[in-house]
Amino acid sequence: MTLRERITEEMKAAMRSGDKDRLGLIRMLQAAIKQREVDERITLDDTQTLSVVEKMVKQRRESVVQFEAGGRADLADKENAEISILSSYLPTQLDAAELDALIQGAIAESGASSIKDMGKVMAVVKGKAAGRADMGAVGARVKALLGG
Repeated sequence: MTLRERITEEMKAAMRSGDKDRLGLIRMLQAAIKQREVDERITLDDTQTLSVVEKMVKQRRESVVQFEAGGRADLADKENAEISILSSYLPTQLDAAELDALIQGAIAESGASSIKDMGKVMAVVKGKAAGRADMGAVGARVKALLGG
C-alpha cells in the first residue's frame, strides 16, 4: 500500500468515526499533495508525498513556536495535535547513534575532509535519511563532525 493510499484509507476511517479534526487535517494534506501534483504536472511517489508531509510538520512546528511566544497555548496545543497526526505518516525517526553512524558513513563515502565538502556529505545523507531525520539538525551535526 502506498503512502497516498494509506492517507485515503485513513480519511475514510475518520469519516466513518466522525473525527472531524483528523478528517479536516487529512483533507488538507490531500489538498497539498494534489496542489503539488497540479503545479508540477506529475504524480507524486511515496518519497515526494513524504516531503509534502514533512513540509506540513515543519510549518506546524514553526507555528507552535510563534503561538507559545504569543501566549496562545490553546492554538499551540492544536498545532501539536496536528503534528502528532501528520507524524504518523512519517517513517520512524533515527536516534542519535544511528544518525551519527549514517553521517560517518556518508563522510567516508564522499571522501569529505573539510567543511568545504559539507554539500557532498549532505547529499548522501539526504538520500539515505529522507523523512527519518530533521535535516537542519543533520546539517549542524555534519558541520560539527567536519570541524566547522
